[in-house]
Amino acid sequence: MIHPTTLIFDLDGTLTDSGLGILRCAQYALDHFSIHVDDLNQLRPFVGPPLEDSFIQFYGFTPEQANEAVRVYRERYFTTGVYENEVYPGTHEALSELQHRGFRMGIGSSKNEPMVHKVLHHFDLARYFDFIAARDEAGIRHTKADVLRHALSTEKIDDTRTALMIGDRFYDIEGAHEVGIPAVGILWGGYATRQEMIDCHADFIADTWDDLLCYLQNTA
Repeated sequence: MIHPTTLIFDLDGTLTDSGLGILRCAQYALDHFSIHVDDLNQLRPFVGPPLEDSFIQFYGFTPEQANEAVRVYRERYFTTGVYENEVYPGTHEALSELQHRGFRMGIGSSKNEPMVHKVLHHFDLARYFDFIAARDEAGIRHTKADVLRHALSTEKIDDTRTALMIGDRFYDIEGAHEVGIPAVGILWGGYATRQEMIDCHADFIADTWDDLLCYLQNTA
């Protein structure tokens, strides 16, 4: 059995509860198009996938409209939405423990790269991570699989079985499997159900940080 030495974490819904900021920014962007959504719970599917995809899938936007919606979304996100966010309890302690165990750790996020840096530094999380892979400004790295391919390339990870993706949505699991990386689905974020993780064939499902730490201890 190959044991993981590199851990790649999703950000939104995995390390931080960014839901409120994402939902309010999506609401703000939709308002720009005279689409008024009062119940933020209706926008919960926006947490996780690339923003353009969500506007196209859920509201029938054209690619051009979706790009404009993302531009408006970011107007609010960079000034306000990024702070409508909080680190999940136990995150700092768990990341510190994993760092102490000698894991190399990185971020693999569908969030725009400047936003990832902003969040990590604001919440004092950057110190735990050796690398960041995220969506680029040019849109070349669009899907989670694209982001993870970039991580594998830049970090020179030749054996994908030595990496492990950790995320809270099926996008994370399926993207990891597409590039040959095993993946853990986490449930402490509250943005996915256990059934979602079963259906996308997560290699392990962790209800808590302690579950993840024990799993990694057993695979060491």
